[in-house]
Amino acid sequence: MALIELETFIAAPPERCFDLALSVELHLDSTVATRERAITAKTSGMLELGGWVTWKAWQFGLPLPLTVEITQHDRPRSFRDEMIRGPLRLLRHDHRFEVVDGGTLMIDRFEFAVLPLLDSLVLPRHFRKFLTERNDLIKRAAEGRTSRYDVGDSQA
Repeated sequence: MALIELETFIAAPPERCFDLALSVELHLDSTVATRERAITAKTSGMLELGGWVTWKAWQFGLPLPLTVEITQHDRPRSFRDEMIRGPLRLLRHDHRFEVVDGGTLMIDRFEFAVLPLLDSLVLPRHFRKFLTERNDLIKRAAEGRTSRYDVGDSQA
């Protein structure tokens, strides 16, 4: 099993960051390079506890479906999404949002497992890039530089 941990400071309230992190549209915009699409269940809006979505993306030259479910949800402090079907042995992503001076510290804990060699040599760089690009978009959207995401009343 491998683990990636990231911290991203965002000059916005945790409610806004939390809601943007659950936006299907934001996720899709952050995955343009892999042509990711939401193909079943929740294909737009915000994911909620018990909600699930199947993403289909081109990874390493292959069209791979991956179904994740929101298994924990404590707005605006944390949520977890976990793979319930897909090509990995394990995928668990914990998202935490801590109030800090001037905004929110968004903390990702991303655990995954496929095969030991892939877990240590190939996939960490791939997943770190994926998470960093996604977090950069959440940061831009939360700080008001991207406004196309409707996350309800948390924008104030």
